Amino acid sequence: MSFEKLQHLSARLAALDIENSCRVLPSARIFQRIEVSAFEAVIYNPVICLILQGKKEMKVGERFISLGKGDALLVSHDLPVTSRITMASPAEPYRALIVSLNLGILRQLYEQVGEAVSDDHRAQSLSASVPDPAWIGPIVRYLELMDAPLDARVLGPMILKEIHFRLLMSPIGGMLRNLLSVDSHASRIAKSIQKIRAKFREPLVVGELAQVAGMSQSSFHEHFKSVTGTTPLQYQKDLRMIEARALLARGVPSVSAVGFEVGYESSTHFSRDYSRKFGCSPKKHLAHAQ
Repeated sequence: MSFEKLQHLSARLAALDIENSCRVLPSARIFQRIEVSAFEAVIYNPVICLILQGKKEMKVGERFISLGKGDALLVSHDLPVTSRITMASPAEPYRALIVSLNLGILRQLYEQVGEAVSDDHRAQSLSASVPDPAWIGPIVRYLELMDAPLDARVLGPMILKEIHFRLLMSPIGGMLRNLLSVDSHASRIAKSIQKIRAKFREPLVVGELAQVAGMSQSSFHEHFKSVTGTTPLQYQKDLRMIEARALLARGVPSVSAVGFEVGYESSTHFSRDYSRKFGCSPKKHLAHAQ
């Protein structure tokens, strides 16, 4: 299956999503930019992402990743990521195809493939690779449904299940395989991540998170960093910074109000952490938004 065909289908999907408020393919979307950008902090949910044009750089914990045309990225857990577009123009925009992954579908597959997979201790929650024809094929077939709403409703879920299966069994799918086991470290850390995300404004109590994961505190710290690339405290701080950036962009009245909204008791502490994260004070970002 040619990469050119995937590019063509993705360009059509981008145009279709602009024209129609109702997306025919709910699990696929196009991310597109016509100019380079500064570093932006976002939350990546479980996805498979293919870079079709342009280039970007990413920082995940202590890792630095550079991606360009033809690269693929698999994300298995909710991760705070800092990234920027480094190559884009109106003539040739940065364009990426993003297919959302459904952990429910992966768990359904466990009954059929559980004995055929085992934990991959070297796997990471964010993995870069070249595309694999085994899962590119069903992704192309999924995109081809964009012109047939009835086919998309009936056949789409079956093709999505195949995409999940192909990714699960591929070399890039190590962390997805780890997630299948209820008692795996990856699965336990995923539960603690859900708790941090739900209560990121509240003080972090590592002991409670370790209990959620069913681990000792020392073991929890070790496995949390192994999965996410960062510590629980830094993970929470990144969530707070991402939310603060969004609030400032909406023009919330004051920096102190934003800091309190995301869980800080000290405006000074908030401003210091924000400046360290984004290289610019929250006061400057607020002034720019206004």
